[in-house]
Amino acid sequence: MDLMKLQNGSDIRGIALGADANLTPEAAMLFARAFVKWLHKKADGKITVAIGTDSRLSGPALKQACINGFTELGADVIDCGMASTPAMFMTTVTEGFLADGAVMVTASHLPMNRNGLKFFTKEGGLEKTDITDIIRFAEANDFHKPAQKGQVQQKDFMSVYAGQLRDKIISSTGEDQPFAGMKIIVDAGNGAGGFYADKVLKPLGADTEGSQFLDPDGTFPNHIPNPEDSEAMESIVQAVKNTNADFGVIFDTDVDRAGAVDKGGVELSKNRLIAAISAILIKEHPGTTIVTDSITSSGLAQFIAAHGGKHHRFKRGYKNVINESIRLNSEGVDSQIAIETSGHAALKENYFLDDGAYLVTRLLIEMANLRKEGKTIANLIADLAEPLESKEFRLNIKEEDFKAYGNTMIENLTVYAEKQSGWDIASDNHEGIRVSFGSEEGDGWFLVRLSLHDPLIPVNVESGSVGGVKKITEKLYAFLKSYDKLDLSPIQKFLGI
Repeated sequence: MDLMKLQNGSDIRGIALGADANLTPEAAMLFARAFVKWLHKKADGKITVAIGTDSRLSGPALKQACINGFTELGADVIDCGMASTPAMFMTTVTEGFLADGAVMVTASHLPMNRNGLKFFTKEGGLEKTDITDIIRFAEANDFHKPAQKGQVQQKDFMSVYAGQLRDKIISSTGEDQPFAGMKIIVDAGNGAGGFYADKVLKPLGADTEGSQFLDPDGTFPNHIPNPEDSEAMESIVQAVKNTNADFGVIFDTDVDRAGAVDKGGVELSKNRLIAAISAILIKEHPGTTIVTDSITSSGLAQFIAAHGGKHHRFKRGYKNVINESIRLNSEGVDSQIAIETSGHAALKENYFLDDGAYLVTRLLIEMANLRKEGKTIANLIADLAEPLESKEFRLNIKEEDFKAYGNTMIENLTVYAEKQSGWDIASDNHEGIRVSFGSEEGDGWFLVRLSLHDPLIPVNVESGSVGGVKKITEKLYAFLKSYDKLDLSPIQKFLGI
């Protein structure tokens, strides 16, 4: 097995079902042994590892293979059963558990035949270089097996984790039943997030009738469990409208991302979601820096500044924004959150853990407090200027060395842009190239970047005027059309070429 092909940045990802499966129980067992060996490089003595899965069909077999690998090398195991990714990290810092390491069996929102492994210690999620080291250990398959195997305990950590969220809400609102008289519904997408309705909201007085797709089902029969997916968001929007709910929550499969819907079907995702949590945190920490990914709107930057915060756009990738926020704090710059438009949000107060349930918890605390003033979350972002038009094009690179091809294209586009009248290149950009245009030239911007892992050029275009996206895209296409290894059909279709 070429295990290195299964590395996906700071995770392991692969095909877990079907004839072409490469993330097999055999591979999972090797990764588990390698993780124990890696942990022993950091600490001597007895090792305890916690493990959980989302609802994927391949989860139980991969989890059992990991448990076998852990115990063969003498590690004790806490089997948490169905769990969320953030909860698995919390096993490393919660009294009564304090695992040396934790593994979540998940592939987030990917298709049902995929699965993966996410690794944690009490310092947080592992970095890309750590995963590379673990894979090398797995490939070498050189492990010392002690005479005595580790022991396995099954523990209901999700109830403990849910209790932590409830305690946060009660202490922050000063009420034991802060959601009494409120209808709050959850869409778990048949992933692992159904616990939030039953173990967090109901005990705090919420009416959760109308929640949907709470039962785990690894075939994901209703919609992709992904807050970024338009069909998924439309599903929870309609559910909020149909039930006249005060608030709706939607999670991805393993609950490290979330989206929300305010009363009346007001969608809180992407820039709106960032604006809402930013307004809350800036009020509590005036002047704090909000670290986001690179495709946020110009209106969001204006919103954050108007509320007294600082906006720091950084690279796409949840580990990138988290590490950037941590770096800023280490240099004395207060940064309370790292958040992507995808719904990944990591708060300083919560171990910089990207936790969809914790993000929603913070929003609901604010909602409960705003209700006393007759307001909703929508009031928080009433002054957010939003684009009139936006479009994303995903252009495949038909070249084996796609990184070199993509980077060269972006370098050439930068040189080209510098020579064009009315093209304003962003000086604070950390990936690709972002160019803004005045009201007569398209009234917006484009961002061209190279995907982190795939042979792909994502292009984002935004405008504050009708027809602005087309005008800006036409300018960009005039440059891109000479690149024959770039699949420009999405742009050509949009432009009618």
